[in-house]
Amino acid sequence: MSRSGYTLPVFACAAAVAALHWLRHHQPLTVVSVDLIEPAQLAEISIEQVAGLSENKALAITRSDPGDNLDLTRNTPIWAMVEWREGEGETVIIQGGEGIGKQLNGEGEAAIYAYAYRLLLENLRQMLTSGEKITVTIILPLGRSLAVRTSNAAFGVVEGLSLLGTTGISQPLSTPDQLTAFRAELQDKASRFESLVFCIGENGLDLARKLGINGERLVKTANWLGPMLVEADVLGVKEILLFGYHGKLMKLAGGIFHTHHHLADGRREILAAHCALVGLSSPDIQAIFASPTAEAALKYLRSLDASTGSDWVNLVYGAIAAAIDSRSQEYIHCHSDRGAAATVCGSVLFDRDRQIIIKSKTGWMLTGKLC
Repeated sequence: MSRSGYTLPVFACAAAVAALHWLRHHQPLTVVSVDLIEPAQLAEISIEQVAGLSENKALAITRSDPGDNLDLTRNTPIWAMVEWREGEGETVIIQGGEGIGKQLNGEGEAAIYAYAYRLLLENLRQMLTSGEKITVTIILPLGRSLAVRTSNAAFGVVEGLSLLGTTGISQPLSTPDQLTAFRAELQDKASRFESLVFCIGENGLDLARKLGINGERLVKTANWLGPMLVEADVLGVKEILLFGYHGKLMKLAGGIFHTHHHLADGRREILAAHCALVGLSSPDIQAIFASPTAEAALKYLRSLDASTGSDWVNLVYGAIAAAIDSRSQEYIHCHSDRGAAATVCGSVLFDRDRQIIIKSKTGWMLTGKLC
């Protein structure tokens, strides 16, 4: 049985609670109880160190434990510095320090999202008396170096990691137990619908709903696209719309059907190959291959289109989408005994701003049926 852990906001909150406790009592805590809110339960979080920096400021440190997830933040230190504050303003001000990413689309605001704010505010406010105010600074000492190994930059977060999540529990999405849970959801929906939509993560699920796709037809796959495609075929699903962020979904065009970056990448090779196939010049192909992220490569293609009046984005991504469809069909056929009746696949790719880049020919057809 795989072990779940906690998301980064929980450890940041625990450190802040421990630092505030030191300011109040001048005593260190070794364990803090955090009300997770989502779900409605308490988490006991170990505190590694607490230090008073002055009479008005304290620092506490925890370490991330995401459970059995393949998570690069495992054991990374999370610091919280809490300081008494005078004057007007909010009771609790939360800010990002070193290692917390900045949102390019949010005028450089700290990448601390709604659940993390709510968690910190609700746990800290109950410790304050009337009139007391604090400033909380969350610091991830290794955040900047870890961020270069993530896709954060593709979603407009730079210089660090995000305090992201909608729950305090870190589910092991990359473990076989989680695949079992996804398959159970697929089995339920396949019993009710002949056409389904596969989304790797929350961004895809959210955008699909906003575009009018019936939420009952949506199936989360995480990185397990290969096994889920085969399962859908075994269950007799006739059509699957693969709906995802281009930096993830394009891996299928290269025959990579488990998309976790710990296991395989190949994005720049896939992009460069399809650029060559549609006739892009050698210097531009080299620039695409040298792009640090799929999003940067897409930006480069868009700049070419804007400066030359060409249509490279549609040409390149149209080829990639067609390859996703065909490679998915091949994958299913290799593991299927249904022959010509095997599940049909179409694809829709979107960018970091959740704008649709391309729909394959089958993707267009399926989107029209599912909306």
